[in-house]
Amino acid sequence: MSNPAGPVRAEDAFDVEAVREWLRAQGAAIGTPVRVRQFGGGASNLTYELTSPDRQWILRRPPGGRKAEGAHDMAREYRVQAALAEPYGLVPRMVALCTDESVIGSQFYVMERVPGHIPRRDLGLDLTVQQTRELCTNALDALIALHRIEPTGDLAALGKGTGYVARQVAGWSARYLAAHTADAPDLGDVLDWLAANQPADVATCVIHNDFRFDNLVLATDDPTRLVAVLDWEMATLGDPLMDLGGTLAYWVQPDDDEFFQQFRRQPTTDPGMLTREQVVAYYCERMGFEVTADRWRFYEVFGLIRLAVIAQQIHYRYFHGQTTNPAYRAFGPAVHYLGSRCRSILAEVA
Repeated sequence: MSNPAGPVRAEDAFDVEAVREWLRAQGAAIGTPVRVRQFGGGASNLTYELTSPDRQWILRRPPGGRKAEGAHDMAREYRVQAALAEPYGLVPRMVALCTDESVIGSQFYVMERVPGHIPRRDLGLDLTVQQTRELCTNALDALIALHRIEPTGDLAALGKGTGYVARQVAGWSARYLAAHTADAPDLGDVLDWLAANQPADVATCVIHNDFRFDNLVLATDDPTRLVAVLDWEMATLGDPLMDLGGTLAYWVQPDDDEFFQQFRRQPTTDPGMLTREQVVAYYCERMGFEVTADRWRFYEVFGLIRLAVIAQQIHYRYFHGQTTNPAYRAFGPAVHYLGSRCRSILAEVA
């Protein structure tokens, strides 16, 4: 597996022996010694690799500092994946959930590690153009398969009914105001446009809300085939086109400007990858949606402004000294860029 795990940052350390003892009490003992490494690729929930002589597990817990209301719900993330095990299959096996914050100072859960390759900024694989195209369409097929699942049981309890688009526009606007810092841009004009131009929900289905290549695990024997989808923190019931818009906010292509190229964190510029326009066409054809370029503009702008708010929430922690992770330094400029990108898209119809 491509493995970006490294030493645990001091601010993110936890009592490893307390976790081992807790797991033993759940009937899921892990042997000793236990080596702990931290994954540094994400910027939200903290993810660790636990390695003992007999197995590897993954531990997920919330970050420190101020958190957006309703975010970083470990129990919800755990239950979503457990509920998707049978109808979807592309999830790691859940091991145990801890809601007792006295164990390590926060809730957390442990799951089995899925062996395979996780694509990062660079694919890290020697694929042909045709294989890269197959990987791209297989990833989109996995998103389509998720959107086609009938939500029952714990999955049915995820949503709040119709009106998802309206709730998202209002919710992300409120989150931006709550995370505002003195150096943040005014995005009121973009947020107002979204509020004035929001469409009705096209459907209600299970959505991932962070579907990217660096949240996918590829099979070791066939790297065009997916074996797991990771990071279900924001999964819910909602509008599938909003989910696709969120995915394409990260989808940098070869003809994008220099700043957006630097923003890239997945291999979507590799020869064989679809363009954003081709992704929308591929997805909509298979889902049976008719979406014109003018209609898609709303979802594109929403995806970018949502990403800007996420970046601002992370920048808020860095701005106020709640984290010392140097990787967070770039999120402030990213908020300004994403706001400008939204305005450029809206200027095409002004």
